[in-house]
Amino acid sequence: MKHGVVAALLLALAACAHALRTPPPLEKIAPPPEAGTEQLLARADEAWSRRADLAQAETAEELYLQAARADPRNAPAYAGAIRAKAFRRPFRDRCGKPWRGWDGGKRGQLAADAVAVGQLCEQNAAPSPLCDYWLAAALGLQARERSSTGHDALPHMVDLLHKAAAADPPVDHGGPHRLLAILLLRAPGWPMGPGDVEAALPEARAAATIAPGYPPNQLAVGEALRKNGHPDEARAAYAEALRLATADSADPDSAGWADEARAALR
Repeated sequence: MKHGVVAALLLALAACAHALRTPPPLEKIAPPPEAGTEQLLARADEAWSRRADLAQAETAEELYLQAARADPRNAPAYAGAIRAKAFRRPFRDRCGKPWRGWDGGKRGQLAADAVAVGQLCEQNAAPSPLCDYWLAAALGLQARERSSTGHDALPHMVDLLHKAAAADPPVDHGGPHRLLAILLLRAPGWPMGPGDVEAALPEARAAATIAPGYPPNQLAVGEALRKNGHPDEARAAYAEALRLATADSADPDSAGWADEARAALR
């Protein structure tokens, strides 16, 4: 998952809204399936591989949702839909140009829809580390767009990520540990929230141990090291993230990872 998608968990705690609501029935948000589950997942994965074309990311999302409707117990189908929604949500496209017609309301609705898909995954496919991890990621998206939900979202995210990390730590290249590290680094500390920069460092290192070649893991390690007072080691981690991102230029997210590493190195 893109590192910057969960980056801004700085929460406005003056207002508070529930992060989780009763989701609509799956039939309300997933189109009728046009084929069997396996065929739909294969088509969705193919479209996702071409997600540099944003229309393909939207196609992938629809196909993943169809697959979930075809087999409501299929956790990868829900996970794929949330991942595609997260990819579509940014303020700018992959060329750095503002998205036309994408105001805050549309982004907020996309994030809320991602949470609903995550909840349906929990209801239909649990127990599943995929459901736990991607619901946590969706809650992070929603907190960024609707800060009033952040205070309620944080404990849910922590619980979900601990569950996912214990059950299947390699999910999304060490995603449960990586996202938990970012949350601990950027959320308010006690008594307002779970923020804890010291606890974040072993989480970031755990993600990097699982997938050392994944640039967002090195970015998380760099931030954790920097905030724990290790600037030289942090710089080395950011330099490694930049090297990895520039070496994998075919990934649609690589330019964003490289920019984040460069900014940190400056």
